[in-house]
Amino acid sequence: MQHLPDPARIRALAAEHGTPLLLLSTQTVRSQYRQLRQSLPGVHLHYALKPLPHPEVVKALMAEDGYFDLATNGEVDVVRACGVDPARCIQTHPIKRDGDIRYCLEYGCRTFVFDNPAELPKFLPYKDQVELLMRLSFRNKEAQCDLSMKFGVQPQDGLALLKQAVGMGLTVRGLSFHAGSQLLNNFKYVEAIGFCRQLFNLAALDGIRLDTLDIGGGFPVGYIEPVMPINYYCHPIAGELERLFPSVRLLAEPGRFVSAPSMTLVASVMGKSERQGRMWYYLDDGLYGSYSGKLYDHCDYPFMPLKKLEGHGGAERLSVVAGPTCDSIDVVYQDISLPELECGDLVVSPMMGAYTSASATDFNFFPRAKIVTID
Repeated sequence: MQHLPDPARIRALAAEHGTPLLLLSTQTVRSQYRQLRQSLPGVHLHYALKPLPHPEVVKALMAEDGYFDLATNGEVDVVRACGVDPARCIQTHPIKRDGDIRYCLEYGCRTFVFDNPAELPKFLPYKDQVELLMRLSFRNKEAQCDLSMKFGVQPQDGLALLKQAVGMGLTVRGLSFHAGSQLLNNFKYVEAIGFCRQLFNLAALDGIRLDTLDIGGGFPVGYIEPVMPINYYCHPIAGELERLFPSVRLLAEPGRFVSAPSMTLVASVMGKSERQGRMWYYLDDGLYGSYSGKLYDHCDYPFMPLKKLEGHGGAERLSVVAGPTCDSIDVVYQDISLPELECGDLVVSPMMGAYTSASATDFNFFPRAKIVTID
């Protein structure tokens, strides 16, 4: 779990900037990236901007000689404004408009992903400029988010699609897959890597020489419950890559693992009320804001009053924590044990770097949390 800033500093930053406030540690971003790089030697880690497309995150990873995974024109804008070399980027959205392809090529990024026949004609006007990866689908019910439900060609159909793309004169460099987000079991990676080796071999028999494998993202982080240390988690994955793909360009697309521990949310109690035997506390942030990941990412986050961290908690009782909007769905925690809180008290949630601010809204005109870099 993310290390919290000192409570006194949290109070000082809240007083200076107001709440809700997201405290961003770029040192944590760099540390997470280094850990994963050490755990997957020889793999180019393309940070997926989707969970936290913040310029300071991009700049921190540029300082680590990092690579980047883009999916939209807006993400192209972020990396371009930061001065990222387009040769260090890939565009991995399997479904694109013509304008998306042109926008990315104008930036200088040439690697794209496809997963179905309808995408192939879109690349024909640019076939001398683009190189492609074919995304495979490996369904995974164990993943927090099964990212092969919406994208990827079925493995048994992969060779035919690959031959179709090459037959149209397109340059296909390799394969990609995503084993699933927040995946606690690493066996799916091993299984997918093994199948990709078989497809590489079958393609070679048809004269198609592939030289790139992208193993996607999904590497887990511990929110409330601990997860396997990343070096242990990646050990069998790295072993299979070394054994089966010794001379292939290897890519990965970590997003959550890099960004999740990098931000801490600081919110304030706007009001309180006793309802049906429970104390209700209303925060200035909620499901439509930084806690949006509870809906969209199927995720939960640690939650604690700041005064409890300072050793002033007192007796606790079952409580409800609600967001600020006038929508009844905007309830963040039901039946959570909390000490008595007062209006103006600060609460904190660590591990708020992934799929929080990125999916927050200004619904009901409650502004989303301000992001402040603390190192």
